[in-house]
Order: sequence, then structure tokens, then C-alpha cells
Amino acid sequence: MTTAITQARDRLAAVRDTMDRAARLTGRSADAITLIAVSKTQETDAIRPLIEAGQRVFGENRVQEAQAKWPALRQEYPDIRLHLVGQLQSNKAADAVALFDVIHSLDRPSLLTALAKAMDADGRRVPCYIQVNIGAEEQKGGCAIADVPALIAAAREADVPLLGLMCVPPAEGEPAPYFALLAKMAREEGLERLSMGMSGDFETAIMLGASDIRVGTALFGARPYP
Repeated sequence: MTTAITQARDRLAAVRDTMDRAARLTGRSADAITLIAVSKTQETDAIRPLIEAGQRVFGENRVQEAQAKWPALRQEYPDIRLHLVGQLQSNKAADAVALFDVIHSLDRPSLLTALAKAMDADGRRVPCYIQVNIGAEEQKGGCAIADVPALIAAAREADVPLLGLMCVPPAEGEPAPYFALLAKMAREEGLERLSMGMSGDFETAIMLGASDIRVGTALFGARPYP
């Protein structure tokens, strides 16, 4: 076994141990939580060891980057599921629908319209999360909290399948109140899943109800930025 695969297995095992511990504290099973390995900026050579270690769900931030990496990898590993976890431009909606299995960043009516049109044209319905700007941060994407019920209603009307809500809490401060608020919003809207928690806070997110966690650094190590 190569060093890269051994290292990937060790990191994956450490994350899954933490997932299991957090889930047990709240009477849940870690098997019910989806671990999304966020592979943005990672080259294929860095992704492949994690696949060989057993990881099958991956997340990308950009459509164009995913298009360059994943079609060939998915030919080798057809059981991989690919999530779009970054912001999505409306003019990339068709490409996203063609490539991804789940979209986490539905956040505005114009994008909803573009996604519904793309899904109709492609003949497939791609499940989505509504991204909520949970900290009301001007620099971040996401639907304003007050606008979430209307966007949910519009998505249901457009036959765009909704899995739940997604958020990225403010980098400064304690994330728990934001995770708790997202969970409350999902309950009120009858949505079952919560995409929340990253490398530094996924244990807290799980204890507050996360069903999907988006983990990059803890699985790949320090991220190489161009």
C-alpha cells in the first residue's frame, strides 16, 4: 500500500471516529450522516488515494473545475456521488445539472428558474439544498433568512426537489447558535436534512443535527491554493 493511500485511510478513519463520537452523544448513528470530501483545488493525484481508501462522496466549489477532473474519475469509479457545495451562477445551471448529483447552493429565484429549466431540458431532477445566509454577511452568498420560506415555496412549485437547508456560519465566533437556527428553520419548513459543518466545526454541527458535513482540510491536509 502506498504512503498516500495509508495517509488517506488514516485521515478518513480519524474523521469517521469523530463523526461516530458526535453522533452517539445525541443518540444518532454516524451511518445516517453523509461525509462530503471537499476536493476543491485538489488535483486528481490527491483525490485518488482517498477514493482508494473508500470515500465515495465528494464536493466541488466550481463547475468548471469539476468538469476538468471528475468525468474521467467517474468512469473509473462509477459509484462516486458528486455534490456542488460552492456558489452557482445561473448561466452554469445546465452544466451543474448535467454533472452533479446534489446542489447545495440554491439561494435566489433567478437561479431556481435556471435550474428548473435545465432539469426539464435534461430530463433529470437534481436534489438541492437552499443555502441560507445564516449570519447575514454581505460578502457571502445565500438566501436571506426572511426570504427562505418564499424560495422554498417557489422550488416546490417548480418541481425542484429540496433536501434541506445549507449554511456557512461566520468565521469569527461560535458556530453552534447558527447551526441551531438552521435546524429550527428546517423543522419549521418540514425539511429533513441539514448541510452544515466543515473541518473545524463538523463535530458541533453533528450534535446539532447535521445530516451532511463538508470536510476538506481534515481529509486532504492543507489546501493548495494557486
